[in-house]
Amino acid sequence: MHVMKMDWEKLITTKRFGLENYHDEKRQDRTEFQRDFDRLIFSSPFRRLQNKTQVFPLPGSIFVHNRLTHSLEVSCVGRSLGNAVAKLLKEKYGESLPESITEIGAIISAGCLAHDMGNPPFGHSGETAIASYFSEGKGQELKSKYGLTDSQWNDIIHFEGNANAFRLLTHQFNGRRKGGFVLTYSTIASIVKYPYKSDYVSAKKKKFGFFQSEKEDFVKIAEDLGMIRLDEYKYARHPLVYLVEAADDICYEIMDIEDAHKLKLLSNNEAKNLLLSFFTEEQQARKRQHMDAVDDENEQIAYLRSSVIGVLVEECSNAFLRNEEAIMEGTFQGALIDDMSELVGNAYRKCQEISLKKIYKSNVVMDIEIAGYNIIHTLIDKVVNAVFNPDKAYSRQLINRIPEQYETENEDPYRKIMAVLDYLSGMTDIYALDLYRKINGMSLPSL
Repeated sequence: MHVMKMDWEKLITTKRFGLENYHDEKRQDRTEFQRDFDRLIFSSPFRRLQNKTQVFPLPGSIFVHNRLTHSLEVSCVGRSLGNAVAKLLKEKYGESLPESITEIGAIISAGCLAHDMGNPPFGHSGETAIASYFSEGKGQELKSKYGLTDSQWNDIIHFEGNANAFRLLTHQFNGRRKGGFVLTYSTIASIVKYPYKSDYVSAKKKKFGFFQSEKEDFVKIAEDLGMIRLDEYKYARHPLVYLVEAADDICYEIMDIEDAHKLKLLSNNEAKNLLLSFFTEEQQARKRQHMDAVDDENEQIAYLRSSVIGVLVEECSNAFLRNEEAIMEGTFQGALIDDMSELVGNAYRKCQEISLKKIYKSNVVMDIEIAGYNIIHTLIDKVVNAVFNPDKAYSRQLINRIPEQYETENEDPYRKIMAVLDYLSGMTDIYALDLYRKINGMSLPSL
């Protein structure tokens, strides 16, 4: 029986979305994937991540991670992972691999920058608030009222930051150029963790990778890259997705421990012991010696955090190589972080357990999620009502605030709703809060 297998020669391409017929013959100082990275860094949606919640509320006197700093760190770890995997693959296969394999680190570092760009304000509570407005809030009536299809409705009631990132990168907004960010196919595919549309969402698989509006765009990219097709709009992941995902898994878990220590949700001893547990007793003794050289507790934790990330990069690189055949055949299940050595895997799971108990369910985190939920619900209700009833005086005022790039005047109800979600999900936490206050008459511009 012939087993389908993806091919690195096809998986790594400099073809750009929206510029398929254009080929640049000029020699460039930067590679195409470095150009992707630079294009993302200098974009407005990327800059706006500075004012979007990662886990903890945006910083007061103590600086903790926001979506921007998180994405930059994930990108650094992703580059290390990609370079390590490229080296391991070259050692394994030698000359039979295409020269482009050396670009894996650059592709993944660009993909990591983009991986959270579709997330709405207030973290995951923002996603839930958007979805629940339509599934259990006032938006429930819109499906029958405007004749939305089941597939369109699935996009909306399961609103997903991952799918929204794909849309943001590829969609042609009003007045903008075709192809969105015009990134390479390989960079775009590297962020699609769930390469199927919302109709495949189930109790087991609650996430998806692209909306109805972008399904043909995804198919075009996936087919060109030779990704394995499992169903009409369902594919096996691009192999580099596993490395983008691993970089994210490494960063959010370990950096959240460091932030929790700074905010005193974890004591110095708790944080130290969690991070030291990634090492053997002999290694721990050496780490303690190094830590004793500095008195600053935050510096000690930063040193341990750096060491742990190094260990996790090595573990995940080796896990990729071990499972490379299954990954290339599209049969690998789970994440690289689940396939580490026993000592490191146990330490990582312990961090997850403590994070769930002491960090993600702490009052400071829950309070921002509750507030964010209410802000998003209010904004979505007001803006949806305005775009569906544009002749009312209040609606016109609100619509005038929405930038022209969003297609709120589109005749198609689905596209109208998607335009509202584009506008809302692009907001920073601060902008959303400010608009919420103004809408509710809680603050007025200075006179």
